[in-house]
Amino acid sequence: MRGAGAPRGQGQHSGGMGTLGRPQVILLTYVLFALELTCLFMRFSIMPYLTRRLGLDSVAFSYLQTAFGVLQLLGGPVFGRLQCPAFVALVANLMAATLSYTLIPSSTKGASAPTPAAPPGRTQASVFDLKAISHVLLQPGVLPVFLIKVVSGFPSGLFMVTFSIISMDFFQLDAAQAGYLMSFFGVLQMVIQGLVIGRLSSHFSEGSLLWASTLVFIVVGLAMALMSNVFHFCLLMPGLVFGLCALNVVTDSMLTKAVSASDTGTMLGLCASVQPLTRTLGPIVGGLLYHSFGVPVFGHVQFATNVLVLLVLWRQPLPQKTDKVW
Repeated sequence: MRGAGAPRGQGQHSGGMGTLGRPQVILLTYVLFALELTCLFMRFSIMPYLTRRLGLDSVAFSYLQTAFGVLQLLGGPVFGRLQCPAFVALVANLMAATLSYTLIPSSTKGASAPTPAAPPGRTQASVFDLKAISHVLLQPGVLPVFLIKVVSGFPSGLFMVTFSIISMDFFQLDAAQAGYLMSFFGVLQMVIQGLVIGRLSSHFSEGSLLWASTLVFIVVGLAMALMSNVFHFCLLMPGLVFGLCALNVVTDSMLTKAVSASDTGTMLGLCASVQPLTRTLGPIVGGLLYHSFGVPVFGHVQFATNVLVLLVLWRQPLPQKTDKVW
């Protein structure tokens, strides 16, 4: 009787709070993620103009961004109290946390796929166990894909974390115009990741999509080195978003497939750490590059880096799996 009743209550909290079915949980997760990104981009939009009013230059703002990246990398929450949107973001995140706790089940895995127990005599690895992390990265086919994920996407991430300064100094946009541009970026990301990548994944292998993202990054790098106004940036933005979405979706899929079920969580955590790493190193590096060489340097770095990645993919082809990437 106990075994027959176990699957029914497996996806619920101990207090019986998890009452949503799987489709509702997925929908709520998307809503909460959209809410979190909305609040995050609110902060991205107001911080450059607030720091400019406080008298900070682009280099000082880069140091401020790096400080935030360090805190994000370590998992420390950063709450702003200087402007109304920051307070709204705080309240919205509290609401999202409440909805997550009360409605989303504690486990979304089915009863047919239990998590394997640790082998006898082997202790459970801690969160920051470097030996366990290195064990995951050194599994066959993992490290090359992970390095491609980090290296190929770093120039674009470098540009994006510096974009707030570029939008003010180079594009001469005010806060409202910068907000419209970021909204356009968000809509493109939803359309490309939700429609384009999904359809392409059913016709092409993961390796082919990774090649495509690298080639697109190379073309975008050339265009970025030549752009001179915000209209040019709007023209190249679809390619930039496609490259980022394809790279992230494909590499995350390949990496999670390459490890065992017990290491999937560790691998997902390593994938998620790439963005905080970019936000930690990117502001200082990007700020100094922009201050010294201007906007074209981001295009040159994007082009050169992905040409190297393309050569690596050519010399050491990745397995051509035909599974969908999501």
